Amino acid sequence: MKLIFLYQPVTDLQESVAFYRDVLGLDESWREGESTVAFHLPGTEVELMLDVPPGEGPEWGRGGGFMVDSVDAYIAAHPGLKWVGEVLELPDGKSAAFLDPAGNPIHLFDQSTAGPQ
Repeated sequence: MKLIFLYQPVTDLQESVAFYRDVLGLDESWREGESTVAFHLPGTEVELMLDVPPGEGPEWGRGGGFMVDSVDAYIAAHPGLKWVGEVLELPDGKSAAFLDPAGNPIHLFDQSTAGPQ
């Protein structure tokens, strides 16, 4: 597992983008549709990902986003974790979430369907 982003759910993407860009001075690194924008966090390889979540379940709570080789393999190897929500298909892979003992979501993703780099 490698921390890649901090997931921050928001209700108003435009307002949140303006805050992080114009007030805090962060630089946008990528955008996915009309619901997700990521920003570079200076001095680190970790990004801040703002997202208007499509639901209100615990799988959409704020937390770290960790890259794994395979979401499916990680789930199979860790059946005792408290998995929440469904495994999601992403443009370049899959995503899933589980809760830590305090109820905080941990987001996993892979790039299993990404083309050659």
